[in-house]
Amino acid sequence: MNKSTDKEHLINVGITHGDINGIGYEIIIKTLMDNRILDLFTPIIYGCPKVASFYRKALNIVDFNFNTIHKAEAAIPKRSNLVSIYEQDAKIDIGTSTPVAGELAYLALEAAVSDLKDGHIDVLVTAPINKKNIQSPLFDFPGHTEYLAQKFNVRDYLMLMVCDNLRIGVVTGHIPLHEVPLKLTTELILRKIKILNESLIKDFNIQKPKIALLGLNPHAGDNGLLGLEEEQIIIPAVNQAMNKGILAYGPYPADGFFASSTYTQFDGVLAMYHDQGMLPFKTLAFDSGVNFTAGLPVVRTSPAHGTAYDIAGKDMASPDSFRAAIFLACDIYRNRQMYAELNANPLKTGGLTSEKSEG
Repeated sequence: MNKSTDKEHLINVGITHGDINGIGYEIIIKTLMDNRILDLFTPIIYGCPKVASFYRKALNIVDFNFNTIHKAEAAIPKRSNLVSIYEQDAKIDIGTSTPVAGELAYLALEAAVSDLKDGHIDVLVTAPINKKNIQSPLFDFPGHTEYLAQKFNVRDYLMLMVCDNLRIGVVTGHIPLHEVPLKLTTELILRKIKILNESLIKDFNIQKPKIALLGLNPHAGDNGLLGLEEEQIIIPAVNQAMNKGILAYGPYPADGFFASSTYTQFDGVLAMYHDQGMLPFKTLAFDSGVNFTAGLPVVRTSPAHGTAYDIAGKDMASPDSFRAAIFLACDIYRNRQMYAELNANPLKTGGLTSEKSEG
């Protein structure tokens, strides 16, 4: 596969099929059925031809086919390419979690990450997995995010939920709620602030991003009455970030912050724990939200929803979030290229001194 460095190069988007008993193939097929999308990127799906054929027939889709290949380098532009990671028959139990589904989800992910490392694909978009059935001695992680961080030897990363100008990251990710106060430290929060700030600059082309932090306790601790984490941990992190030139503010009470639309005044938001960030995000942007792993040397996105077993195989799944995940991955890839180019040529017209705040 020729990888031209010019601006006409179609981005090679690697796509993992996720859990074969969920809505993965449905949202992939529905997204790629519109041939106009193939003018924007080259899709390379890592999956099973027989499973893909099963879902194509189950959805009564007759005017769409995958170009089956055995390695990403054989992908053809303007076609929906499928790298076969499993040639045998795979038992499909729609809407059910099975060990086979977990195994095939892992095989697709492993193959795609290998190609991402080798440069055969430019970005990775992952269809939803079941975090339980994928567990094995080879995959002992809470989810995609932690797996990818280990694969790319990254200590500091951030799960960032994105929809247009709404960007919410979480300081602590997939851990039990009772562990959150034990995990929170000023150092950890400051590291997450730095990751978010750098991502907003490099990945989203926002030159002087404003970041809001949420409090851990009700009413952001109410000056220590309802908890001391704000006074002892979060505020010191905000102050240290400010001293480093990062525009960080807070902590804000989470309920009023979203109810009053204060979030619209910021480029990024840091929640202290998973549901504190996910609940408002999915309420505001469930249909078109995207999960982006900030802090990685590569670009990875996924739809904001899960396997959706309850509607699998019923032709009810919306491809909007998955489509948005592809577009965001391509946008971030181009923004990173532009950032690298501008920093390599700081005197180039526009540079990093432009008044433009967003791309």
